[in-house]
Amino acid sequence: MSDAPASDAPADAPSPAADAPQSRGILDTSTVILLPRLVDAASLPDEPLITTVTLAELSAGPLVAGDQAERAARQAHLQQAEADFDPLPFDADAARAFGRVAASLRHAGRKTTARAYDAMIAAIAVANDLPIYTCNAKDFSGIDELEVVAVSTPEDPHAPETGAESPAS
Repeated sequence: MSDAPASDAPADAPSPAADAPQSRGILDTSTVILLPRLVDAASLPDEPLITTVTLAELSAGPLVAGDQAERAARQAHLQQAEADFDPLPFDADAARAFGRVAASLRHAGRKTTARAYDAMIAAIAVANDLPIYTCNAKDFSGIDELEVVAVSTPEDPHAPETGAESPAS
């Protein structure tokens, strides 16, 4: 006999934890780069995702590094991301959403070309109805249809209100 307290729930009923909604969200490139240094892992979605655009940005990192040590660190980071994530593609739905993202940015007085990678990541998020988790919330400001979740870093514990600079994205 078990020492666990008796429950009124049927034996095959899911546990309360199983009923809790599981969050999904896209980590932008800055957040992927800063993952090891994030202040609060609980601020990330239960199911973190990345995009093929982030994978492309990370792939460029080792190729443009200034020295061998930085190249090795960036290569290791790329390989870890490739092992940990199955990226969401920039597909036809994302291409159509990109038009709406670009229009939102233009209406907000921002140029799409200045943050093209961010705009493409945002389009993938919009097309998949997912929020963006970012250490640089201001990079995604002015985009209609996009939910932005700011993530704090040790360098800027107030990132949810103000956004923070990062080495990429």
